[in-house]
This record gives sequence, structure tokens and C-alpha cells, in this order.
Amino acid sequence: MTNYSKFRALSPTVYADALGRKQFMDIGIKELWPQIPRIAGPAYTVRCPPGDNLMLHAAIYRAPAGSVIVVEAGNVDYAVSGGNVCAIAQRRQIAGFVVDGVIRDIAEVRAAQFPVFARGVSPIPGIKQTLGTLGKPIYCGGVHVHPQDIIVADEEGIAVIPAADQAAVYEIAYQRTVKDASLSLEEWEAAHKAKIARILLEQGFTE
Repeated sequence: MTNYSKFRALSPTVYADALGRKQFMDIGIKELWPQIPRIAGPAYTVRCPPGDNLMLHAAIYRAPAGSVIVVEAGNVDYAVSGGNVCAIAQRRQIAGFVVDGVIRDIAEVRAAQFPVFARGVSPIPGIKQTLGTLGKPIYCGGVHVHPQDIIVADEEGIAVIPAADQAAVYEIAYQRTVKDASLSLEEWEAAHKAKIARILLEQGFTE
């Protein structure tokens, strides 16, 4: 069984060396309340037709504890979730929501300290009439997300780690963290200054 707490211990920033830009959601999907805790867990994927939130409401009863529910909502015109849905998800030990869309009742969600990352907030609820998908590949925040991909999200951004690459990606990120922690600011500055000088010289900048 994967130990997701070790992924949660590392900032999304240190996964950049291993993943590259294409595995980070765009900056429009962000934390919806301040000082949100970092979450990490396997993706439970949901696709909702535009304006319809039925499948997310179904997902909160099907997603395993510890998972991150990741939603392709279809648009930002209608909220896919409100305070009660978030409260039930929290009670069922869902780690949090990542929504390519909007939610509502943000005051309730913030008071409950349930982690939600989304494009924003709207008071207008969606309907519950049309089937979408659960546990299938989706497109969220510019990233193709597959079930069981590892999501690491905090105020710095949202990393999507392919399930098949999780061991290698974690090791690269961990080593980067260890390396950065081992340097004093003075040592970092000296190495950084030398690196920048070298690059400038290579580019022909001699002023």
C-alpha cells in the first residue's frame, strides 16, 4: 500500500524537477480558503456534464477514505458542490476536492476546514439529471488525470503524479528536498551566483 503521507510531506514545488510542466494544473485552480493544508492521495476521478453535479454527489459515497476527488465540471456557471456535500465527504475521510469548476457555501467549507481547490465560487447550484463518469480518465486544469494518479495540492499548486511513476518521482523530489535543506543561504547564494554568471557568459552577456 502506498504511503501517501510521504508525498504530502513534500511541497508541489519539489516535484517539478521530476514531472515537468504538463503534470501541474493551471493556476486558475487554487485553494479556496487561506492557509489550506497540503493534501495528497490517490485521485478518484469524476466527470460531470456542464451544469450537472449528479456524479460528484454520487462520488462522495463511493470514493475510498484518503482519496482526493478530482472533478472535470464542464463549466464555471453552476456549482458542483455545497457545504453539506463537503461536510459528508469530510466525514467519510475524503482528503479534499480538486475541481475544474466552482463550488458554493464557501463560508461553511472554510469553517469546517475542508480542503477544496477550484476555480472559484458561485451561489447557483447545478442540476442532477445526467450521467457522467466515475473512475475514468478526465481532463482537469489542463492535465490528463487517471484514477489512482497521486494528487499533491497546496497553496503552491497542484501536482498530478502518474501512478506508474510514483516511486521514481518521489525519489527525485525527496533528494531535491534533502539537497536544498543541506545548504545554508550563504552556500546557496554562492552556487547560484556562479551558475548565473556562467549562463550569462555562455549567452554572450559580459557587462
